[in-house]
Amino acid sequence: MKDNFTPGPFAAELAAAGIPEDMHDWLGQYGVGALVVKMGIRFLEMSPQRTVATMPVEGNTQVAGILHGGAHVVLAETLGSFAAGMHAGPNRQALGIEVGATHHRAITAGIVTGTCTAIHLGRTLTTHEIVMRDEQGRRLSTARITNLIRNTAG
Repeated sequence: MKDNFTPGPFAAELAAAGIPEDMHDWLGQYGVGALVVKMGIRFLEMSPQRTVATMPVEGNTQVAGILHGGAHVVLAETLGSFAAGMHAGPNRQALGIEVGATHHRAITAGIVTGTCTAIHLGRTLTTHEIVMRDEQGRRLSTARITNLIRNTAG
């Protein structure tokens, strides 16, 4: 039996990723995911309508020393999936079915901020746009993700 005073197995991981305490019950048995931890993604704001997180360039570069294009997509999909999951609510699950990105500018150092904004929050589908910017506010990439929402057993 779970009580409200015993932290879940991922409490430290959730806190390190910036997940607000009121969301720890939702994510406590899963954490934020190994890739989110490896990429150094840290959440700043979380809601179905708008989710914001940062990610360091260091450790996420490709052979030419610039932020890997796949890292942009990992940040985008993470933000869009978390936002869709919050929209889905209890006993429902968000599953990414389409993601695409356009890269506008390279970056070699610093912190990238991804801002995810809802385009459509429906009963069975969500679509979010995610814009990644550098510390000067310049747009680095733009992504879009669509998630299917389905009921889970339970």
